[in-house]
Amino acid sequence: MAKNLTTREEDYSKWYNELVIKADLAENSGVRGCMVIKPYGFAIWEMMQAELDRKFKETGHQNAYFPLFIPKSYFSKEASHVDGFAKECAVVTHYRLKTAEDGSIVVDETAKLEEELIVRPTSETIIWETYRKWIQSYRDLPLLINQWANVVRWEMRTRLFLRTAEFLWQEGHTAHATEKEAVAEAEQMMNVYAEFVETHMAVPVIKGLKTESERFAGALETYCIEALMQDGKALQAGTSHFLGQNFAKAFDVKFATKEGKQEYVWATSWGVSTRLMGALIMTHSDDNGLVLPPKLAPDQVVIVPIYRGEEQLEMISEVALALQKELRAKDIRVKYDNRDTHKPGWKFNEYELKGVPVRIAIGPKDLEKGTVEIARRDLLSKEFIAQEDVVSRVEVLLNEIQENLFSKAIDYRTDHTTEVTSYDEFKVVIKNKGGFVSAHWDGTTETEERVKKETKATIRCIPLDGDDAPGTCIFTGKPSNRKVLFAKAY
Repeated sequence: MAKNLTTREEDYSKWYNELVIKADLAENSGVRGCMVIKPYGFAIWEMMQAELDRKFKETGHQNAYFPLFIPKSYFSKEASHVDGFAKECAVVTHYRLKTAEDGSIVVDETAKLEEELIVRPTSETIIWETYRKWIQSYRDLPLLINQWANVVRWEMRTRLFLRTAEFLWQEGHTAHATEKEAVAEAEQMMNVYAEFVETHMAVPVIKGLKTESERFAGALETYCIEALMQDGKALQAGTSHFLGQNFAKAFDVKFATKEGKQEYVWATSWGVSTRLMGALIMTHSDDNGLVLPPKLAPDQVVIVPIYRGEEQLEMISEVALALQKELRAKDIRVKYDNRDTHKPGWKFNEYELKGVPVRIAIGPKDLEKGTVEIARRDLLSKEFIAQEDVVSRVEVLLNEIQENLFSKAIDYRTDHTTEVTSYDEFKVVIKNKGGFVSAHWDGTTETEERVKKETKATIRCIPLDGDDAPGTCIFTGKPSNRKVLFAKAY
């Protein structure tokens, strides 16, 4: 199997697009800006989904489902929310087609909707309209709901997984009796995301707050996790929003307190999407293809027989199937590829391209010696192991690979995080080195916009564990309370 991938150094964007397609993760569809997620790509997403869903339920959340269509009038109830999404909304105006006299299919103008419907870009409005009916008393709180769904945001510039007109995600929406509980919820979910991304995806993240101009539309505070890709650009990997009482007031969601008073509830929303697939690909993969962390690899191990004739295959299969059974008994996801339609070398290339963490090859000489060849994808290294030691060795290798990928990504981020004290230095780093740039900022939107316009770098976050020593803004020289992280971003 020939890979023929453009290298990252040649053209990082082209490398990424080619890799997504050649590794059989996704492809463009007949609808502009929308993608088809292929079985291998969806299997990785399902691994992510299953682990996140487990974490949500551990923290007391339940899954529900809300409509895809939202009445336009709902959007007008929360002004900043509609302003934030207005340019990305797809609108349904009619409900029927008809055949014209020339045989073409046209919209039936007599079937116009009384009220236009928005195809959900996010679900706050329809969910809070529903919560008004669900919440009456303090006994109904907290209300902790999550949904797995698709959303539509009419993006003009799209890229598979990273930015598509339709994408898959989860969105949590919670209601609380007090501000303190809601803030704690928003922080908790940011931490849940960070733990998942670091532990399972092996992607290090910075936890922080968004600036006012970068907050979610309608939020009082947006918590985020920011990751750094191999091309020195940042990627927002997840967000959690403290919504205050904005949506409760917009949709009149009140509850009776223990004292019998009527008060508005406090709200949060939070979400991650198939954009995580893009983060996974860009953080670890190389010029040979995908590199998957074992915890999210659909196949953690693949066994490939090397043989001539049915007699050799039968003898190898006996050993391979016994190994497969032992590995599966240890909850290791293993595939035995005994297809006779492709040669071993083709299979080696395929599994290297698809990022399978560990490959085991068994040939006639291995049967004689009682060994197997084990190759690990992250280091592209090989070793020969006695057959009786394979299971224990694979267990160790999977942990080593997971840890190595995280360590390598941490080292890259450390090497590409630069502190600067002047705007001239800032511009040089952004242009030539990239990565995160730590610098003082005067806290104004005007400065933020000027820097963005001149350098295309944005404030990715105000780190929660960052340097809060006072200083002076690199752009204006005005007093600054703490440093923020700038970067060019996806």
